[in-house]
Amino acid sequence: MQDLEGKVALVTGASRGLGVHMAARLAKAGALVAVNYASDEAAAKNTVRLIEDAGGQAFIVQAKLGGQQAAEELAAALDSELTLRTGTNRIDILVNNIGGGDYGPISEADEPFYDQVFANNVRGPFFLTRVLYDRINDNGRVINISSAGSRLTNPNIIVYTMAKAAVEAFTRVLAQDLGKRGITVNSVAPGFTAGPTNDYIVKDPVAAKAITDITALNRFGQPEEIAEVVYFLASSMGRWVTAQNIEASGGFKL
Repeated sequence: MQDLEGKVALVTGASRGLGVHMAARLAKAGALVAVNYASDEAAAKNTVRLIEDAGGQAFIVQAKLGGQQAAEELAAALDSELTLRTGTNRIDILVNNIGGGDYGPISEADEPFYDQVFANNVRGPFFLTRVLYDRINDNGRVINISSAGSRLTNPNIIVYTMAKAAVEAFTRVLAQDLGKRGITVNSVAPGFTAGPTNDYIVKDPVAAKAITDITALNRFGQPEEIAEVVYFLASSMGRWVTAQNIEASGGFKL
């Protein structure tokens, strides 16, 4: 169903992992998708190729997000591309997908460690949204990617948990701010999902069983399943959902 035809979406971190599938799903629904990447241009071009081979439209924009300057650089590149393609620099859907970082207990979390995790997960989405604030069309969508880790109490992911909890707080406050323009703001929190990031666990029978045993649906999620939740929120079906964190974890560690 081409229900996003005529819409413009930006998906950050769309050269690998879940971002590839999010970008592809939005393009399948008809959106023109800007594929952001930090350093792997070949991978980003591959995302565009996958989208175009399926009949969709996409282009790449490079920026290693994490602060105001990088956000402004991405916005400038986006302005140039969109003006050529659509005659305007405005977007309808912003998916703040970048994230990740190192794991470790508080004893290992020195300032560079802490700053890296917060730059990836909090500063990047915050400053990009700030720069694009007036470029998002009324009745648009902002979708932030959180994690089931935001509610866990595992000491080995303490900084990551804090960062993703901040993403969810950002989501709620931004929803209140942008609601007057009809823009919905939600977060999606995946659990353990199959894919390159978790291959070392998925392919280890003992580690895999340890994860599936504490997942209510008794399996790993698939990237396409996370992308479907993002699509739902981006589509007209999600028009009355805002300020919510939707956990798509299959019931991980309930």
